[in-house]
Amino acid sequence: MSLRLRLLLMIGVSLSLLWGGVAMWMLHDLEGEMRRTLDQRLAMSARMVAGLVSQNPAAWDTGKRGAGHTPLTVPATARGLACQVSSLRGEVLARTPGTAPGAIATATPGFAEREIDGERWRTYTVEAQGLRITTADRLAERDSLLRDVTAATVVPFVVALVGSLTMLWIGVRSGLVPLERLRQALARRAPAALTPIPDEPMPRELQPLVDTLNQLLERMRAAIARERRFTSDAAHELRTPLTALKTHLQVARITHGPDAETALDFAEEGASRLQHTLQQLLTLAQVEGPFSWDESQRAYADEVARLAIRDAAPEAPGRIVFESDGASVELALPQALAATALRNLLDNALRHSPSAQSVTLEIGVGPNRVCFRVCDSGPGLLPDELARVTERFWRRDRGRGSGLGLAIVLAIAERCGGSLTLAQRAAGGLEAELHLPRAKPTRSS
Repeated sequence: MSLRLRLLLMIGVSLSLLWGGVAMWMLHDLEGEMRRTLDQRLAMSARMVAGLVSQNPAAWDTGKRGAGHTPLTVPATARGLACQVSSLRGEVLARTPGTAPGAIATATPGFAEREIDGERWRTYTVEAQGLRITTADRLAERDSLLRDVTAATVVPFVVALVGSLTMLWIGVRSGLVPLERLRQALARRAPAALTPIPDEPMPRELQPLVDTLNQLLERMRAAIARERRFTSDAAHELRTPLTALKTHLQVARITHGPDAETALDFAEEGASRLQHTLQQLLTLAQVEGPFSWDESQRAYADEVARLAIRDAAPEAPGRIVFESDGASVELALPQALAATALRNLLDNALRHSPSAQSVTLEIGVGPNRVCFRVCDSGPGLLPDELARVTERFWRRDRGRGSGLGLAIVLAIAERCGGSLTLAQRAAGGLEAELHLPRAKPTRSS
């Protein structure tokens, strides 16, 4: 079902039910009021005739008029209204033309209804000066009048309702025109077009939708640009070790003795470098892609530090000096990610420090974060190099390494709500601070 039809049905049905309920209520009240008004007319007519009789009682004295007299004819005062004056003995003294005596004859004062010759009558009787005055209405006349009033009320209501629904349809169509324009603009866009939607005058209700679409297009554009750059850089970086590996294998095939062994050693080194680069690429792709945060094993700062030291320096763990206050602080990220980020920091520090110098790892605990501080004794970086060191595949003078270690650390920190800062030490070397969020304390039951 279209949005236009849904709005029309929702508003139209609600409006029809509301107006219909109000109309039924008004018609019910109108019917009751008309019946009360007609009853009041009957009663007032009977009392008026009784008042006239009381002004000249001698004219209505049945003893003076004698037997066999002809009833007087009283002019009809209203359409459908009948009146009859009779004695208490039932002798008719006067009546309106066309009135059937049996139709309005009654011995009970007040209102009454009866059916005579297939017609229903509504009567009102009052007694005064020894006479009985009765006025009567044909109920068919009342029903006809009520139908006329109902028709006069319902017809304008139906016309107004149809007109309102028509205007509602026109209003809904015109109100949805900006949404239709937006749909057409999106339908006309090329599949590769990721530019923002033009900021044309939009209704206030559609502006958040347009802003959200523009943000989505911007994220898609940035993601596609990042993937293209990543693919290009990865292809370039993988081409070099593959070419070197192929060359060393060809040399080993055409040579013998020490030269062949040297070529095989170089080929093995190239294969190791290629394997390390591929592992870093897979880690970076996993960090930047979707992954599950649900881990049964909790990550604690000290445990993460020990795992990272073991992985970064398996043959010489003494090169890393670990300083901690011994506090066991839980981290708000998976253990594998935290260990990978810290291992890359330590690996980078060990690679650029002299073999005789150690690398220091310190843990500082804050209210909301844990800081892993890694200090080395290497040559450090210049200010312009500090700005580029976290770029993918950037290496100083095309040195050893894949150029992805610090990029992975930064990606993990940003993905988990942390941060990475690098600074030149005054005593020489580089100082790296990895800030990771702490886990929120759980409430005890």
